[in-house]
Amino acid sequence: MTDPTSIPPGMAGPPGMAGPPGMAGPPGMAGPAITPRQTAERCAAVLDEIERAVVGHRRALELVMIGILAGGHVLLEDLPGLGKTLIARSFATALGLDFARIQFTPDLLPSDVVGAPLYDQRTGQMVFRPGPVFTQLLLADEINRTPPKTQAALLEAMGEGQVSMDGETRQLPRPFVVLATDNPIEYEGTYELPEAQLDRFLIRLRLGYLSGQDEVAMLARRIARKTENTALRQITHAAELVAMRASLEQVEVSGDLLEYVVSIIRATRENQQIQVGASPRGGLALVQLARGQALLRNRDFVVPDDVKYVAVAALAHRITLRPELWVRQVSADDVVGRLLSAVPVPRTSPAGARS
Repeated sequence: MTDPTSIPPGMAGPPGMAGPPGMAGPPGMAGPAITPRQTAERCAAVLDEIERAVVGHRRALELVMIGILAGGHVLLEDLPGLGKTLIARSFATALGLDFARIQFTPDLLPSDVVGAPLYDQRTGQMVFRPGPVFTQLLLADEINRTPPKTQAALLEAMGEGQVSMDGETRQLPRPFVVLATDNPIEYEGTYELPEAQLDRFLIRLRLGYLSGQDEVAMLARRIARKTENTALRQITHAAELVAMRASLEQVEVSGDLLEYVVSIIRATRENQQIQVGASPRGGLALVQLARGQALLRNRDFVVPDDVKYVAVAALAHRITLRPELWVRQVSADDVVGRLLSAVPVPRTSPAGARS
């Protein structure tokens, strides 16, 4: 459970902190290239700021940051009241991104997500009205409460960064990030996300309850603050986030680690408990997330532990377990965790020799 405070909708925060000289220009302008070390420092500042509102989930926040840095979308799957919406709003504010929220319901239509053409009586022409998907950070709240037809309206936007309608393709803003929430316990009136939709999410996370000490700290912060809301500062902006993403390509991945990633992916396809293993997209996701993990640890090269730290979040939602395991309450997270312990780890790598 996180600090149950909220950031007022539409709050962009004050101008961001000034970064190191030469890192980025004002919002809306393409900043110069930045180094992995500068990106790591910026990410640490963003996470520290978000922790002013979100208590006791530093590792989960790091994984969300890595997912955004790797250019992907994030699925937060957990019980109500654990701060999933707060996390999305906090990242939008600290990263300086335009923010929109869609509350998914059974009667939501695809046009309510991507937009629709409307007749303009003044001009006598059809005019496209953009939907809430035309933003930089979209909170898709309780995405499993809407029918598959509406869920599928996000597929092109998440995969291609664009919306096609009436023979015209419209590009979404850059960056474009979907943070979706999924309530895993209420089955009545919900629609399980199909595999194609799950595969669009680079990473899936479960927050879990706070420790007793962290929960006390959360309550103490609320009393000391004397207000419901936590006003977060804007640390960076969209143009700089794009540059931060580009710096991820400077993180080296050696050949033996690529073979290690492929071995993990192949193990998901050969395991007797798994009906459908991870796709090649899972391997691409694992490499990019491992690069982000290395960057957050102030390294410009990946080591095997980076792959291990992100493997469950990257792969568990991309596999399908055999039906009998559901009765035995075996989770995909547990199966992937056991696979990791069985796949041989590279002993050396050219990149690791520099550490």
